Amino acid sequence: MSAQTATTASSSSTSEHDTPGWAVLGPGGIARRFLSQLPASAVGATLVAAGSSSTERAGAFAAEAGDHGFADVTAASYDEVLADPRVDAVYVSTVHTGHAALVLAALAAGKAVLCEKPLSPNHGTSMALADAARQAGLPLLEAYMYRFHPQTAALLDLVRQGAIGTVTHVDASFAFRAGTRSGRLFDVDTAGGGILDVGGYPVTMTAAIVQAATGVAVAEPVEFVATGTLGPTGVDEWTTADATYRGVGDRRITAHLRTGVRVQDDNAVVVHGTTGKITLTDPWTLGDDPTIEVSTVDEDPRTLSFAGARPYALEADATTAALAAGRVDAPEFTLDESLATARTLDRWRAAIGLRFPFEAETADIPTVSGRPLTVAAHEPDRADNPMRYGDVAGVGKRMSRLVMGVDNQPDLAHASAIFDLFVEQGGNVFDTGYIYGGGVLEGRLGKWIQNRGVREDVVVITKGAHTPFCDPESLSRQLLESLERQGTDYADIYMMHRDDEDIPVGEFVDVLDEHRRAGRIRVYGGSNWTPARFDEANAYARANGRHEFEVLSNHFGLAEAYDVPWAGCRHATDAASKQWLEERQVPLLPWSSQARGFFTGRAKPEDTSDAELVRCYYSDENFERLRRASELGERFGVPATAIALAYVLHQPFPTFPLFGPRTIAEARSSMTGLSVDLTPEQVAWLDLRD
Repeated sequence: MSAQTATTASSSSTSEHDTPGWAVLGPGGIARRFLSQLPASAVGATLVAAGSSSTERAGAFAAEAGDHGFADVTAASYDEVLADPRVDAVYVSTVHTGHAALVLAALAAGKAVLCEKPLSPNHGTSMALADAARQAGLPLLEAYMYRFHPQTAALLDLVRQGAIGTVTHVDASFAFRAGTRSGRLFDVDTAGGGILDVGGYPVTMTAAIVQAATGVAVAEPVEFVATGTLGPTGVDEWTTADATYRGVGDRRITAHLRTGVRVQDDNAVVVHGTTGKITLTDPWTLGDDPTIEVSTVDEDPRTLSFAGARPYALEADATTAALAAGRVDAPEFTLDESLATARTLDRWRAAIGLRFPFEAETADIPTVSGRPLTVAAHEPDRADNPMRYGDVAGVGKRMSRLVMGVDNQPDLAHASAIFDLFVEQGGNVFDTGYIYGGGVLEGRLGKWIQNRGVREDVVVITKGAHTPFCDPESLSRQLLESLERQGTDYADIYMMHRDDEDIPVGEFVDVLDEHRRAGRIRVYGGSNWTPARFDEANAYARANGRHEFEVLSNHFGLAEAYDVPWAGCRHATDAASKQWLEERQVPLLPWSSQARGFFTGRAKPEDTSDAELVRCYYSDENFERLRRASELGERFGVPATAIALAYVLHQPFPTFPLFGPRTIAEARSSMTGLSVDLTPEQVAWLDLRD
């Protein structure tokens, strides 16, 4: 069948035809496998379009579709295919680095997406794609097709049923020897190498086995070590990893994983248990008759056969079933599992020293969409801007009430995705420190600011003079070094990270005032300073014509602190400190405002496994605060963590709470607290002052 020329039409997320209409974006080799099996769809899925950056390739693929019974297949550009109202779902099968843009475009066009693995080259980009799917309410499935095959389902059932006793170890491999060092597999610019191409198979299979053995929804290694070989083109050619997972109770499940593109392996999965083992000799390519062999100490070996299944058709049907059900993923392989896989693959690459040039710390990493960053703080009254704003005298910029901490970002790609989301949700204040990551983290923030060109749009809080280098000379040296790392010539807010009460407070005030007069600091203050020492600093400043401390950053939140996590820290959760803050109206930038996870649900009176949480927060009064936050959260339709944040935002003195989300999902969860308006009576009730 000859290809037709596409015409632009508006897309529709609701099919007006009886069977699901599919489009392929990226008509390469794996797309042809998808095409060959799509006729086996149980719901009569049909291919209606092929999209490519090359009209010639799209046309050739559309012509081949006729050989599989699909007539009138449109060959067109990506944009034209996504505008076709006949298309309900798309199969993205370009090179790894092409996935993200097409996934976002497809979701924006209202299409369900089945994306070839890996979802993207790294976790930072993958979580942005998952977030886009969740916001659109559309399916995004990562195409590990073996997860949809009945052989895999049977394996996991055997594990759940205890067919080999308690699972102890998994051995899984997927490696092959490519003929020459050429093409996408050996190109660092297209994220080549074994880990991302096929290493995800043993990783996802092992995780699924652990999940079946333990009942957890998502399993990730608690320990992960690897060694490997980088070839002359810079990609990983052969690598092995040893991973440890939590088992049941105190048990652990170990795994040995192998992958590569220059070594042929057995490509099998063996699951060892206390009473036997399960072997899959064809776990990945799934030919005409894959089998499972079960050997136990008290039964004769048995073989289970799974002939006839077509996994590419099965994953296609799972995608459109999710669309019909209003799901964003499929139970066979969820979005959370995709994100866990991306984190593990990041760890594997990091363990062998592999980072691609486009994700390096010095790279100009664009937004995942490729579009300019939207600085929502410029439009604070826009209906879709959830942020609240305030002012700190002297900063000269309106400040988001939420402050993004930078200390939980493992790499620039990850930081870029979260920082972009924060800014697009109205945030514009970032908190960093000289000691964070040995200076790497404030340099990472500075590179992101440079990449986005937003220095005058954001407020950067810089901290220095941490113990044991808490003295005026160290303060000056660290400030200058921090500015150099960040690629800027001033700090919007500078705070001493600690105080040394053995040094006269005037010595600190003098040096801070000097830097302010030189334009290196706009506003300064103290982090982990006592109210008395803060007052002493300002009394000295007034008496000697110096600028006063303007801000304080101590621990503050709904849970009263009985101790602090680190030596030298100060909290302001006691009644006297709250009264001092209200009387002085000092802007507080509280850290650990959500009590380091106390309000997430993991704090329970009977669970004393987290010694730090117990030491700092466990008391009958705090558990009553937690109960009340949960009760109020049910009333507002938000988690208890959001109520804890709202409590901080509704104090009778200005607050700008710091939060340090590790993922976009965590960031969105925390930001739900912005939607909660508490009355003074509710604030008092939460704090047991009713």
